[in-house]
Amino acid sequence: MAEDFKGQPRLPNFAAPRRYDIFLKPHLTACLFSGTATITVDVLLPTQFLVLNAADLCVDTSSVSLTTSTTSCSAISPVSIELVEEDEIMVLQFGSQLPLGESLLKIEFSGTLNDQMRGFYRSKYEYKGEVQNMAVTQFESVDARRCFPCWDEPAFKAKFKITLEVPSELVALSNMPVSDEKFNGDLKIVSYDESPLMSTYLVAMVIGHLDYIQGLTTDGVQVRVYTQVGKTDQGKFALDVALKSLNLYKDYFAVPYPLPKLDMVAIPDFAAGAMENYGLVTYREVALLFDARFSSAYSKQDVAITVAHELAHQWFGNLVTMEWWTHLWLNEGFASWVSYLAVDAIFPEWNIWTQFLDETSSGMMLDALSESHPIEVEIKHANEVDAIFDSISYDKGASVIRMLHSYLGADCFQKALASYIKQYAYANAKTEDLWAVLEEESGEPVKDLMNSWTKQQGYPVISVKMNSNKLLVCQEQFLSDGSSAAGTWIVPLTLCCSSYENSKKFILTSKSDELDIDDLILNKKGKQETFWLKLNTNQTGFYRVKYDDELAAGLKYAIQADKLSLMDKIGTIDDANALCVACKGTLSSLLSLLDAYSMESDYTVLKRVISVSLKIANVVDDATPDLSDKIKLFLIKLLESPAEKLGWDVKEGESHLDTMLRAELLMALVRLGNTSTVDEGIRRFYIFFNDRNSSVLPPDIRKAAYVAVMQKCTSSDKWGYESLLKIYREAHQSEEKMRVLGSLASSPDKSIVLDALNFLLTDEVRNQDAVYGLNVSNQGRETAWEWFKENWEYISKTWVSTPLLSGFVKSIVSLFASYEKSKEIEEFFANRVKPTFERALKQSLERVNTKAHWIEGVRSDESLAEVVSHLADKA
Repeated sequence: MAEDFKGQPRLPNFAAPRRYDIFLKPHLTACLFSGTATITVDVLLPTQFLVLNAADLCVDTSSVSLTTSTTSCSAISPVSIELVEEDEIMVLQFGSQLPLGESLLKIEFSGTLNDQMRGFYRSKYEYKGEVQNMAVTQFESVDARRCFPCWDEPAFKAKFKITLEVPSELVALSNMPVSDEKFNGDLKIVSYDESPLMSTYLVAMVIGHLDYIQGLTTDGVQVRVYTQVGKTDQGKFALDVALKSLNLYKDYFAVPYPLPKLDMVAIPDFAAGAMENYGLVTYREVALLFDARFSSAYSKQDVAITVAHELAHQWFGNLVTMEWWTHLWLNEGFASWVSYLAVDAIFPEWNIWTQFLDETSSGMMLDALSESHPIEVEIKHANEVDAIFDSISYDKGASVIRMLHSYLGADCFQKALASYIKQYAYANAKTEDLWAVLEEESGEPVKDLMNSWTKQQGYPVISVKMNSNKLLVCQEQFLSDGSSAAGTWIVPLTLCCSSYENSKKFILTSKSDELDIDDLILNKKGKQETFWLKLNTNQTGFYRVKYDDELAAGLKYAIQADKLSLMDKIGTIDDANALCVACKGTLSSLLSLLDAYSMESDYTVLKRVISVSLKIANVVDDATPDLSDKIKLFLIKLLESPAEKLGWDVKEGESHLDTMLRAELLMALVRLGNTSTVDEGIRRFYIFFNDRNSSVLPPDIRKAAYVAVMQKCTSSDKWGYESLLKIYREAHQSEEKMRVLGSLASSPDKSIVLDALNFLLTDEVRNQDAVYGLNVSNQGRETAWEWFKENWEYISKTWVSTPLLSGFVKSIVSLFASYEKSKEIEEFFANRVKPTFERALKQSLERVNTKAHWIEGVRSDESLAEVVSHLADKA
């Protein structure tokens, strides 16, 4: 009978947990733990079975018992217990049908504090000069079952009463405040308040030597940031952001923060960026800690966004939880979008909504692959869940929410969200539930509109041309490889003509339409060069636009004349780049458009110009090596002017955005091989290496100097490589270590690349950080591929259970740009692929083929040589 439960995507629903009483005793030195789960189970339908999740646990089968209301408090034992390893379930069969109603299930178990950064695991840290183990949990998505037997699905919400037995000198944290603490010699038993209803993936515990700083929200909620001893000062910025975010969300969602306390903990070993556990949020150190002496402006911004994202989850995800992983985007897309709302309110000078277009662009790049997936993707087995924690769920999810927010209006949207949170508090919801609330509040056909964006993968490119005073628009699915697909969307179109005051909105419901914009064309009667038209105003829509030649020329004029908003400047170059990659536009026209940005000085726009420039520089090395130097010269000249204005040295009172822009520009010029920038970076590095307190290399520009040093590093002169290793070994900050790791493999010397990659597999590099060291240049990619194949067995075993394995695959495979290499890689993986990284592999191979197709397009661009000569001479 147990066979009936094997290979199923979900647990059977004939029984559900109502309350867990969990006792855990971790042995930090031996890296083991033991425990007891006493679960109040509600039997809802006639059954002889209880089926729950368990994985990597040793269950004491003699301890398993069930006390029912009809057994007069005497426990009954199952007649059989089967642990199904491949499905991570435990099937308990009893001798007769179980009585309906509540029973008490008791299970004793033990396990290993693993080194895989999932379940109940160990993280290494230094305390008083000695390496210690911290015990940490990471249960999302399906890893609570590795700590205690449970119904490990989001819909099985229950209350949790946690008790821990730990060494008396350690700090022990869980979701709720401590209710009781009893000391017994070297040990203490810590009990916590019972939690409200919550899903298993949000249960959390952290045990180790920790310090904290704290503050109170306006409602008196205690908020603490826990760090390793001696690092609490680095938690002050995150604490400030947390307090402000909680106050803001309380008003925005119209519901107070649901728990009596909130702890945020910096964990030395952590696979993801952060995890929103209810009341006990865990982070990588680099995602929570900020030190003005060593941290970059970008890092400061990243900490703020990450904290705001995780705290948004306390409402959107924790209080109201997705019913199943198909609706993951409800958690992640909304938390991503709302985090920008919070950060914009706290730091308006950061222009964060314009920076949000980085998220939109990231989502569009992934969703332009045929191996993408819909926002809502059916999950058929637990081992498929991790693969959808990607740019579709997060970035596309957040972007279509922004599109809907723009369409419905801010007030209507906020009221509907608040109503949704109230209606589904402490329960589970599906995507359709949210659409129903938004539809009721707005009176708009939200469900039909949004289903076209969440239930099918991809997005459209809108081709647009003028015919008299009519605008002809046509949609087709956009794919980066230039192929055709059958998707059709309900598209909220926005446009403006020659002025943002001349604007209009339409809904495109068919493949094509003719839009009457006679009332917007008045300006066209003036001088021809003053007319321009921009579709997708301020890039609120998740679609690309392809203009005919006349409209494209008008947009180029608008950029040169500084008529466009920052968002539309970004959107115009981003769309043109994507169309060029798909061979729907030429490289010569893309370079000509880039030239229109020669006077640009804004960080957000130049960051996108830099991104496009580096992609071009990368592809022309393969496509047209004879023109490569001239193209790079043009790109260097494009970026040199704003770089010279900012200089290398921080100016008193300069803006946060200018500080970040300097870092982007210098790094780009180094990567493009600009001799003067590389030489200056090396000069400053010498000074900094000999005097770490020198101000010549502030944190923001340090990586540009590190990469400059590696550009000149060779096997006959390894001073730069060895110097960076020395900095790495002496650094106490995660951010500084990652800067070095991200630079080491950027040398053009293949033997140095091999040394750098081998270093990633040593004990000196935490498993969570190794993937950041895979920044390999074109010159080193064959070396990286050979290294990857030789070390595949070790890599696949070491990172088998984390999303970082997908990171290895993506980083190495995506370096290439030929059909032949794509086939070779496919053959290598033919018998090695696993569900955890299968999607990442397919997407990476598609990127390789897309670049190969782009190379063909670049080679067939007949006007490229002439345009490049003109631009290079002009530069």
